[in-house]
Amino acid sequence: MSDMTFERMIQQMTPAIYESLKQSVALRKWPDGRFLTAEQTELCLEAVMRYEAENNVPAEERVGYLERRTCGADSSGAGVSPQQAGLGRDVGRD
Repeated sequence: MSDMTFERMIQQMTPAIYESLKQSVALRKWPDGRFLTAEQTELCLEAVMRYEAENNVPAEERVGYLERRTCGADSSGAGVSPQQAGLGRDVGRD
């Protein structure tokens, strides 16, 4: 019987295995073309996320990362001109 646990598998995961699992989750397919089951997708995603957390993978390289876009201003909207915010039109005019 194997003494491999999920924790041990994460500790022994190489960057190549991490990248392969990450790609499999993204495509929902194994490298040989077979589809991942829902359970396999869930386990692979958990392994990828654990690997990223334990190996301090930068946030912008992690699975599921979404870049914040703000029209050239900070997220509060400060510094956005009324024209860029869609408020430049005079509502009193016809």
